[in-house]
Amino acid sequence: MDALRKEETYAKDKIYTIDDIEALPEGVRAELIDGKIYYMATPSRTHQRIIGRLYQKIANYIDGNNGECEVYVAPFAVYLTDEAVNYYEPDISVICDIAKLDEKGCHGAPDWVIEIVSPNSKQRDYIKKMLKYGTAGVREYWVVDPEKKRVLVYGFEKDANDEYVFGEYAFGDEVPVGIYKGFSIKVE
Repeated sequence: MDALRKEETYAKDKIYTIDDIEALPEGVRAELIDGKIYYMATPSRTHQRIIGRLYQKIANYIDGNNGECEVYVAPFAVYLTDEAVNYYEPDISVICDIAKLDEKGCHGAPDWVIEIVSPNSKQRDYIKKMLKYGTAGVREYWVVDPEKKRVLVYGFEKDANDEYVFGEYAFGDEVPVGIYKGFSIKVE
């Protein structure tokens, strides 16, 4: 890992591609945004607990309603576009168009993406990924921030009032799921 970080330090101007991500040693996790590699630290216990509970609630809802969408947790590859300079591993991805899935991951925008903020991912989760997900066709994006104990919800589809949906919720609030009417999740 240190050798990888040194390589990145020496090659700051290099544009990396998905081939570089796929060539990383097994167990090294990274994302690629506009040709820049972002190494991902091992998630904390809190991070893992939140992912596990959200996954369980979403999977139970889909199964209980005979849904055709599929839910995946990281590490799960998401290739938002055909651009070779972008590769993501969202904490949780919900894909309703099964034709986007193959053994490598999701090719195209998931319907719903959830990122749990870590200390080293704040700028990427709040800004870069939000913009990338929104422009690529993700329908709904949640940013769960354990430190601030809040959930930001971005709906990238217009509602009945021809407006985009945005919401901020505290942990303990029921957070409505935009892609599933009548479904909400209490994040704690």
